[in-house]
Amino acid sequence: MKKIIFSLLLIFVVSIMYGQTKRAKLNETVWLCTYKVKADKRQQYEHFVNDIFWPGASKLSGNERKVFSQTRIMHPEKMEKDSTYLYSFLMDPVIKNTDYDIFSLIKKMYGAEKGAEYYKLFEDAITSESDYRQINMVQSKD
Repeated sequence: MKKIIFSLLLIFVVSIMYGQTKRAKLNETVWLCTYKVKADKRQQYEHFVNDIFWPGASKLSGNERKVFSQTRIMHPEKMEKDSTYLYSFLMDPVIKNTDYDIFSLIKKMYGAEKGAEYYKLFEDAITSESDYRQINMVQSKD
């Protein structure tokens, strides 16, 4: 229980420190990326995202750190019909010429060896890369 409270507090502090600084303006690009997570790996996936990946943003600099302040994570309310959970990331707005690749970013945060180890947690939790979807959109009127 203490770990959960600490994790939520850490996420809250990080969101304040790197809080949403901007939302897309008219015609700026926005991405919606989704991953299907195995039902029995849901806790592992959330551990990766909430306890490893998001806090690791503090180790990045410049636009790579800013990526996290302009990205929102959405958790599913319920299981999908195929017994998976659909998690989403909303990049709002997308920062041009900036690294958004999870594997690349995690290696920058923790080094090649530890980053690869952490990435395995993510990779093992998702159903497959083929289930990943990225929807590219542009902001319309507010």
